[in-house]
Amino acid sequence: MNVRIPTILLAGAASLALAACGGQADDPAEADPDMMPGVSVENARLMLPAVSGNPAAVYFDLKYDGDRAAVVRAAEVAGAEMTMMHETRDNNGVSEMQDLTQVPLSKGETVTFEPGGKHVMVMGLGEDVTAGGTVEVTLTFVGGDKASFPAEVKAAGDEG
Repeated sequence: MNVRIPTILLAGAASLALAACGGQADDPAEADPDMMPGVSVENARLMLPAVSGNPAAVYFDLKYDGDRAAVVRAAEVAGAEMTMMHETRDNNGVSEMQDLTQVPLSKGETVTFEPGGKHVMVMGLGEDVTAGGTVEVTLTFVGGDKASFPAEVKAAGDEG
């Protein structure tokens, strides 16, 4: 009888552990651990430069439905030597790029990174990055949360 009780207890504990694991798989945060809760990205693409060795650019639509304000503080592209967030602005009729050190997000807002506006400038891409492939882009938020997503690589002149 003493042998039987521990066996039953172990079987019950194992069943509870399996059930707990199964419940966690349905948790949205667990479903995509590389995406900050409330963040979604669409239309992500990296436009290769027309001249090899020049910077590339990453464009995307960043939607935020989180419960608290969020701020993007950095962007990285896998395999690139350096990335910088920029915004193209008009300064008395002259188009200039300005560094973006932060991009604030509010609930329900979509921030568009597009030609002639906000974008991620990418320097030093590896030769293995070619049109038709993908690269991983990672945004880092104030507080350390991250959002990683694939960006389609497109040739210069392709619809961006």
